[in-house]
Amino acid sequence: MKALEAFLKEHAITEVESTLADMTGNARGKFYPTYKFLAEKGGRIPETILVQSVTGDWAYNHYDIVDPRDRDMVLVPDPNTLRLVPWADEPTAQVINDCYDTDGELHRLSSRTILRNILKLYEEKGLKPVIAPEVEFYLIQKNADPDNELKPAAGRSGKPESARRSYSIDAVNEFNPFIDTMYSYCEAQGLDVDTLIHESGAAQMEINFLHGDPLDLADQVFVFKRTLREAAIKHGVHATFMAKPMQNEPGSAMHIHQSLLDSTTGENVFDDNGKPSQRFYHYLGGLQKYTPNAISFFAPNVNSYRRFAPEMAAPINMEWGIDNRTVGLRVPKASPEATRIENRFPGADCNPYLAIAATLACGYLGLTEELEPTAPYDSTDAPPDHQNVEIARTLEEGLRLLDACEPICNIMGRAFVEAYVGVKHSEFETFNRVISSWEREHLLLNV
Repeated sequence: MKALEAFLKEHAITEVESTLADMTGNARGKFYPTYKFLAEKGGRIPETILVQSVTGDWAYNHYDIVDPRDRDMVLVPDPNTLRLVPWADEPTAQVINDCYDTDGELHRLSSRTILRNILKLYEEKGLKPVIAPEVEFYLIQKNADPDNELKPAAGRSGKPESARRSYSIDAVNEFNPFIDTMYSYCEAQGLDVDTLIHESGAAQMEINFLHGDPLDLADQVFVFKRTLREAAIKHGVHATFMAKPMQNEPGSAMHIHQSLLDSTTGENVFDDNGKPSQRFYHYLGGLQKYTPNAISFFAPNVNSYRRFAPEMAAPINMEWGIDNRTVGLRVPKASPEATRIENRFPGADCNPYLAIAATLACGYLGLTEELEPTAPYDSTDAPPDHQNVEIARTLEEGLRLLDACEPICNIMGRAFVEAYVGVKHSEFETFNRVISSWEREHLLLNV
């Protein structure tokens, strides 16, 4: 707590946001006056908030996964996550907590715990994963009525985009005031954001993070989502990480670049004297075999699966290729020390802790089982059949595939998977009760 206290004193902080990520990846926690935060040394909060659905409901198996007495868990702030809150009116700091049960163990239902557990498995093998997320998002016009379709935000010219403008400099410049605020907020919080590009959707952009430690990058993406929403509101628009917010626009992803370093030498174990190593192929084989079972961690919401559609610039097959964006697992052309795999399945709506944990878990299983991948799609080959969707098309299907896969359940934690399936199944059933306008239009008088 000494480091925390010194930071709070140095910046004359009057209020602290004590946060943690729930199952959806959203921030939960408490606001503290600084003196109260220091006195409590972390504090307590009900463990049930870890298993609340995105609608605020509870899983059907709620009392099987948490204590029916609605017990507290203990929050222990991680000083490495201490940051300023640049949009606050008063001097405010934020910190991310690790969650512990009352027996002093990391809480088995905490997203941050799951990622820590996966990283520990690699540590025991003398390996250190390195990841780099690429996060896509849309800027949209404010919309108070959910029955109305969303519209892309207009830039400084006042004219919304009407054409595909991938990598357009002028299209990005339309939103310069917002972008300046975003970068200012990120710099104040020490977020390692790198390049910004305009994606193919109207008012859709992508921010890239510098590569680094998976837990640190998960924390940064968690903070970045809050940051981006605040920057957008400041400029009169909304920012959304919804996987498929608009019918005729492409979806938003969070691609995860990943490699492994030898903990002792610091060398990239995916490289073997200028060519991919055997461990590279085993890791890739794990991603190919287990991603279908782990897809609900990459596509965690009912809307997520609208992104996995033919001809929508999204991965729908389990092929891999070198510098090939028509496949789900891409290996960029890079120097030997930068040899890596890009998992293109996660959506921007994912919980960053769970998506990163899941992709590392798939790779770990590939290493331990010494799996072999298929032959790559060569860059000169015809692309895979874009009509053949090889992954789940609904959240319910993804959850069934997860629940049936013992290796993924064991490595992610059986108790956690039961809780995750319970929460997400509750969301699916809530969604399934809603009758859509399409059904009323085409089925009401025609069937």
